[in-house]
Amino acid sequence: MAVAASRNPSKNDDNCDRLGHMPQNIEDYALISDCHTAALVGADGSIDWLCLPRYDSASVFGALLGDEDHGRWKLAPTEEGAVSTRRYDGETFILVTRWRTHSGEVEVTEFMPFGDGRADLVRRIRGISGTVMMDLDLRFRFGYATATPWIRQLHNDAPGIIAVAGPDAVVMRGIGLSASDHSHSGSFTVNEGEVVDITMTWFPSHRPIPDLPDVDSGLAKTRDWWTEWASRVEHEGPYYDEVIRSLLVLRALTHEQTGGIVAAATTSLPEQFGGERNWDYRYVWLRDAALTLESLLLHSYTSEASNWRAWLLRAIAGDPADVQIMYGLAGERDLSEREVASLPGYRDASPVRIGNGAVDQFQADVIGEVMVALDKARKAGLDETDFSWPLQRALVTYVCDTRDKPDQGIWEVRGPARYFTQGRVMIWAALDRAISAVRDDGLEGPADDWEKVRDEIRDEIEENGFDTELNSYTQYYGSGTVDASLLVLAQVGYCDYDDPRMLGTVAAIERELMADGLLLRYRTEHNVDGLPPGENPFLACSFWLVEQYAFSGRLDEAIKLMDRLVGYCNDVGMLSEEIDPRTGHHVGNTPQAFSHLTLLRAADAITREQKNRKGEQPPEAEDTGRRRKPEENVNPLEEKREEYGDSGGPQSDSDLGDRPSGRKHDESDATETPSEQGKTPGRRGEEGTRSDNAES
Repeated sequence: MAVAASRNPSKNDDNCDRLGHMPQNIEDYALISDCHTAALVGADGSIDWLCLPRYDSASVFGALLGDEDHGRWKLAPTEEGAVSTRRYDGETFILVTRWRTHSGEVEVTEFMPFGDGRADLVRRIRGISGTVMMDLDLRFRFGYATATPWIRQLHNDAPGIIAVAGPDAVVMRGIGLSASDHSHSGSFTVNEGEVVDITMTWFPSHRPIPDLPDVDSGLAKTRDWWTEWASRVEHEGPYYDEVIRSLLVLRALTHEQTGGIVAAATTSLPEQFGGERNWDYRYVWLRDAALTLESLLLHSYTSEASNWRAWLLRAIAGDPADVQIMYGLAGERDLSEREVASLPGYRDASPVRIGNGAVDQFQADVIGEVMVALDKARKAGLDETDFSWPLQRALVTYVCDTRDKPDQGIWEVRGPARYFTQGRVMIWAALDRAISAVRDDGLEGPADDWEKVRDEIRDEIEENGFDTELNSYTQYYGSGTVDASLLVLAQVGYCDYDDPRMLGTVAAIERELMADGLLLRYRTEHNVDGLPPGENPFLACSFWLVEQYAFSGRLDEAIKLMDRLVGYCNDVGMLSEEIDPRTGHHVGNTPQAFSHLTLLRAADAITREQKNRKGEQPPEAEDTGRRRKPEENVNPLEEKREEYGDSGGPQSDSDLGDRPSGRKHDESDATETPSEQGKTPGRRGEEGTRSDNAES
């Protein structure tokens, strides 16, 4: 992993200082995870977000959505102006931060031990040189900061404290702490060669205090587990580091026991700073689960893909009419949305929401996403079972029965239901894959009946979902506007990437949705979603555009846009939901599975097209997806962005804007040949046990 740029917490942002604590910029957080839950660690050494024992449990540290009094655990040198660099320990989620002061240097290693059946978080401080004074500030706030726990000192196996509130208890051990005004603090020195371990363990309050964790053993096992998992990645192409880290992020967001993948580790990080587009993403969307299955198959994680398929099938088992667009980690159905007054929101962006009201929406595309993913699983060699294919047949019957029902669309709009074109295309895709299962894979089903409905849906889309004056497919029937989700049409084989109607749609999307060279989902000022206007470019949409460019004869533009997009990854490779292109700041929940999933698709598209053009295997990863040396790092926050205005997309190389991170590419890969233009339109061929019961 590339070494991070130096950071000075005292100068990081005007609303973060050594005395008070407002949350850092979203891109300044790093993730640590044990595949049951995850913590966000700020560049200033403060853990500002942690829910225990699951991703969707109530927060223990919630300063991310408020300030230090909403819960945090800060560990940093006492010295003002201490400078840090950070990285992951290889292909793991063991975070290593090197702090430099005038008096010495220390290294802080932070991780959540994997596979020990416990809920531990470890911070190991090792003296590198000289002597460094460290400060610790601890504020437990359970239940989304609704409960300040009762705390008592421990004096047995190691100095520390135990905090209890209702069903939850946390024990912290390693150094002595003093109490003051509902917080605990401590200072200690670390000399060269000295190691200080501070551990935190969650447990149900009715159970005995767990034993002190074995830090050395836990560190070794955690490193070995992540390293072995990453070693199985297959990617012979550019953007190797980003591909590996994106796959690791997806694994870190996946619950080890159930196989459910949360859309993000956080709730209510705003899509617009100061706005109200704040949603809880700590649940499992069928769409994300389906796309994850596809990504795992593409990168040779067949057994993991089988586990994801099993989660999908369990979640949607039952009456197809009861299928939801999202579920809890174990398949829970009740995700009722409520607002939490105890947390003021990220930099006062309110409300903070727990649960997600979109769970009750009808979204016509979801079954199509599932059927496309299960088709790819079948073609990759995952055999259907006595349960899996009958369930898919029932889903297709449900699709046929609800084909005339308007929906809320892929973006979960809270305005009126409509016939969203992308959703209609995914109905077509669901039927198309079911037909293929019968005719190509030998399964049983009424393929002729499905074909009739599929063709009727296509005729309907072409008549109602395409605007001849706009020369583009439209966001919804009769709208006259476009939506970035229309880029999915070619991805699922509805049309070729260079079908004239698809190219016209791409031109309209570039014309209407480009903002500083990146794509918006749609124009919020049209009020299609029933919310006040305003949001930033959505990263997944721009990654979709990379894929579209790569497969429609615009490989050079695909590479340039991809280089810019991966440059927005933070210093440890994470992406949020959206980007403010003028500042480079991350926006929305983080790390966002959808962003990393579409990054993988975009990287795979470029790799595949380079291979097709060369007529040989793609270049080795170290040649085209090489790690940059530290001095090559470019900070997107400091770059001046080229502005386009609302009317145009990239028309030349310079229009794609400055690229935050350069990548080495063979220039011949980007050369477009006349023979690659004007292809015949048509369908493109698709190539341990843990005590979580208290929350489950």
